[in-house]
Amino acid sequence: MKIAVLGGTGLIGSQVVKILQAEGHEAVPLSPSNGVDLLTGEGLDTGLKGADVVLNLTNSPTFDEASAGFFRTTMENLLAAARREGVGHAVILSIVGVDQVPDLAYYRAKVLQEEILKAGPVPYSIVRATQFFEFADAVLSWTADGDTVRLPGTPVQPMASADVAKAVAEVAVGAPLRGTRNVAGPEVFTLDEWGRITLAAKGDQRTVVVDPAAGMFGAVPGDVLIAPPGAVLAKTTYRDWLTR
Repeated sequence: MKIAVLGGTGLIGSQVVKILQAEGHEAVPLSPSNGVDLLTGEGLDTGLKGADVVLNLTNSPTFDEASAGFFRTTMENLLAAARREGVGHAVILSIVGVDQVPDLAYYRAKVLQEEILKAGPVPYSIVRATQFFEFADAVLSWTADGDTVRLPGTPVQPMASADVAKAVAEVAVGAPLRGTRNVAGPEVFTLDEWGRITLAAKGDQRTVVVDPAAGMFGAVPGDVLIAPPGAVLAKTTYRDWLTR
C-alpha cells in the first residue's frame, strides 16, 4: 500500500513513516523540503500520484485566530488533489474533546479542519488523541514565573507520541472509518499534578500553584480532555516514559 504522509518529518509523522515502512508499506513523507507545499498546493498532485491513502499530520505555525485560515487552505488543497489523483482514504490527527472548547481559537480551527474533511469528496478517518507526554515542558513554560509555575486543575489523560503514531498507522492501513477514533493514555492527572510529577522527575525545585485561569488550558471546561467512552487506551504510563 502506498501512503503519502504530509508532515512526515515531524514528531508524529516521522514515527508513523517508520512504522508503516517496517510493516512493508510504501510510506512517503511529503514536505516543502521535497517540493510539496500544502499551503500553496505546489507538488501535491505529484506527491499523491498512485497513493492509496494520504495522512495529513501538518500543524498550524500559530495557535491564534490565523490557525483557521491555515487549516482551511491546507485541507481544501489536499482534498482537491486527493480527488484528482483518486486517493481512496484521507486521515487527519485531531484532539480529544476539541469540539467542546469553543473559547480556544486553535481548537475551533481544528474543528473546522475536521468539518472540511467530513464534507469532502474522499472517504476519511479522524484520529483524536490526548495531549502528548513530550509537550509537558512546553506547558510548564507557558506560565512559569521565577520559582513558580501556575497551572489549572484541568483533568488530562496524556499519552506518548509513539502510541499516537501507532494509532494513526493502524487507522491508515484499515478501511476508512467515516468517523472518529479517540485514543488516550492510561492515566488521568490534573494538569497541576502532571506538572509536579514532571518537575520532580527532573529534580526541578520550582513550585506548582493551582491557578484556574493560567495558560491555554485555563479555558478548558470540566473533563472534556480525558478519554470519552469507547476510546482506545495506550499502555505506556507517564512515569515509565520518563524513566526511558
